[in-house]
Amino acid sequence: MKLLHVDSSILGQGSVSRDLSAEIVATLQARHADIEVSRLDLSATPVSHLTGAHLAAAKGAPVDEAVKADVAAGEAALEEFLAADIVVIGSPMYNFGVPSQLKAWIDRLAAAGKTFRYGEHGPVGLCGGKKVIIASSRGGVFSAGAPAAFLDHQETYLKAFFGFLGVTDITVIRAEGVAMGPEARSKAIASAKQETTALAT
Repeated sequence: MKLLHVDSSILGQGSVSRDLSAEIVATLQARHADIEVSRLDLSATPVSHLTGAHLAAAKGAPVDEAVKADVAAGEAALEEFLAADIVVIGSPMYNFGVPSQLKAWIDRLAAAGKTFRYGEHGPVGLCGGKKVIIASSRGGVFSAGAPAAFLDHQETYLKAFFGFLGVTDITVIRAEGVAMGPEARSKAIASAKQETTALAT
């Protein structure tokens, strides 16, 4: 069993999403001795954002060596995702959405013919056998029923994207309200970590 552990927070050891994603991975490792973990830190080693040069390269246009190398890095990220049975993603909410470095990685995963295809009735996801676990952190409260829920373009986006790829097994472990004082932060993290005990693969 292969697990891909992805983090995207820029906060290093002060990151709640990194703390949660590490807890999730450790929990799964404790339960499944055969798990092989690959690590991707998008803050330390980001995937470049797509440019016109990348699209030109995909169509066979001549490009310089730097673009070729970056295209190869993107293809390697895609293959690493395709090889994983479980993908654990640490995603904080930045300005109501996902970090730009996480979005850049996601853009490399949307590959027609590999992660999805278009059929006669519309798009068909090709990654249905995977499990995606999202370690989500938010400074405020944006979950369903909250007054600010309509501003959630983080979890809703991630669930929509991986659903588009055919993933139906998506779990969110959430710590929200972490910027609303020390007590609220501690309670949110403790509650999220408690949820990891119920994880099953």
